[in-house]
Amino acid sequence: MSKIEWPPPLKPGDLLKIVSPSGRLKERDRFDRGVEIWRDRGYRLEYTEHWDKSYNYLAGTDEQRRESLAEAWFDPECKGILCARGGYGTMRLLENWQWQSQSSVGKWLLGFSDITGLLWGLMSENRGGGVHAPVLTTLGTEPDWSLQRCFDLVEGRPLEAIAGRGWGGGKIRGRLLPANLTVATHLLGTPWQPSLENAIVALEDVAEAPYRLDRMLTQWRLLDAFKGVVGIALGRFSQCESNPDEWTVEEMLRDRLGDLNIPIVSDLPFGHDGVNAALPVGVIAELDGDRGTLAIAGSIKQSK
Repeated sequence: MSKIEWPPPLKPGDLLKIVSPSGRLKERDRFDRGVEIWRDRGYRLEYTEHWDKSYNYLAGTDEQRRESLAEAWFDPECKGILCARGGYGTMRLLENWQWQSQSSVGKWLLGFSDITGLLWGLMSENRGGGVHAPVLTTLGTEPDWSLQRCFDLVEGRPLEAIAGRGWGGGKIRGRLLPANLTVATHLLGTPWQPSLENAIVALEDVAEAPYRLDRMLTQWRLLDAFKGVVGIALGRFSQCESNPDEWTVEEMLRDRLGDLNIPIVSDLPFGHDGVNAALPVGVIAELDGDRGTLAIAGSIKQSK
């Protein structure tokens, strides 16, 4: 596996910038609470230009949202980027986007759901710093242990394993790639898909009926995308149940994934509508399909 270079650990007093790369901001009270949590931790937060714009269901035009992302990404003083919310829109920003920066080794980028577009886009160029973690509009609903885990991750402290339900298959080690299933599926085969060789994919989703999830996983199978995947970590699939006389989400997942003969762990505490444990994108992790655990295999290698 190629070595991933990570940004230096964050520390209170560092400058973080707020971007809205996806849907327009609706939950202002929840957003303000997320900002307050980071500021209470001692960080300096600044709003990028256009952060509160609205363009139909998007948080501004593609040009405005791309300008905001560039303002944060290419600012050498900015040490991290906090995404306001998910929704839809990050894939549109990847058109004509480049992560190259001669003035910076990179920086932390935090978000989940639609932010998968940026997290996977970053990993497609073997850049560390992406964190599948609560956005500002969901941060205030996290329990204390989950908040602490997020700060531990970006501030350079070890992370405890998270536990779910093991489907068997033993224990493996691989590159952790957390993602929203819908967004990840639409990135397959594009230049922004990271390598899935020796990967542990960690998947979650929201408001998708079992047959739609089935369709997405079948696309992975038809593309042979699971060929290099060594393990699957499943988070929460909230608001996804359908008619009572049809498959439950778990039944469908077992039907589509159970024959892959790799370790699988379900019911892990990440995703929508509940605790969303922060997961670094691109680290080496261990998945134990017998014990039902997902652990970061070692310390994240920081840049000098």
